[in-house]
Amino acid sequence: MDKFTTADFNRLFPNDDACLEWIFNNRWPEGVKCAKCQQVTPHHRIHGRPCYACDSCLTQTYPMVGTIFQDTHLPLRSWFYAFSQMAVTKCGISARQLGRDLGIRPNTALRIWKQIRSILTENDGQLLGKVEVDETYIGGKRHGKRGRGAEGKTVVMGMIERGGRARAKVIPDVKARTLLPEIQANVLPDAIVYTDDLLSYGGVARMGYAHKTVAHSKGEYVLAGDIHTNHVEGFWSQLKRSIDGTYHHVTADHLQGYVNEYAFRYSHRKDEQPMFWTMLGQVIQKAS
Repeated sequence: MDKFTTADFNRLFPNDDACLEWIFNNRWPEGVKCAKCQQVTPHHRIHGRPCYACDSCLTQTYPMVGTIFQDTHLPLRSWFYAFSQMAVTKCGISARQLGRDLGIRPNTALRIWKQIRSILTENDGQLLGKVEVDETYIGGKRHGKRGRGAEGKTVVMGMIERGGRARAKVIPDVKARTLLPEIQANVLPDAIVYTDDLLSYGGVARMGYAHKTVAHSKGEYVLAGDIHTNHVEGFWSQLKRSIDGTYHHVTADHLQGYVNEYAFRYSHRKDEQPMFWTMLGQVIQKAS
């Protein structure tokens, strides 16, 4: 993956006008269909306003409407800068650091992060091939993975397509009635599902999946070469290091947003284009 540097950002987005131009061109790469003329017409920028007008009838189009930038009081370039900083590191940066960089309050920076993370979700079909499934516990004051040791922690379920995409979701518990429907909703029926020996996964084979299990409770971690959950365990490790090292603490109410961010990063880790463009592209994908 090529890198997107600070120099690249400053060159391409020196001001708000350049950012608005990017949104306009990428929302309507084939041109804007004027609501009044009912056809694609040339448009020109209205000086001093975040909009473009039809050359024929002057009907105005606002590129930020329907995006996470709508109604913002912050400079558009500040939002683009936030995208560049989120994309530049696997661990991200904290709201306090973003606030210092932009000269805004941490609470405002936190709202920026929340808005950006809200669009880092994808619905690109069910996972296929070899899919590892696992759950972990995040937060709380007591250590431990399951059962009583998990008191005060939040449960997160992860599904990793080997060599491919990731899905992760905050769930209420690790009961079969919770885990199995999530597998069915996110994994193709002809996939091979790999889990540990949690009893709740006992129904995976009954749902029609090829199911392979590694008995972590017995100290087993790899069987017959490819029976393991190492990829999803690695995903948990990176997520927890990022939270502990960068954010220090994440409340249960906000955890899904952080989980979305890291699942998105994982799913696009092999993209040829820089992560900045992949993340920024979500603004267009999620525009209403």
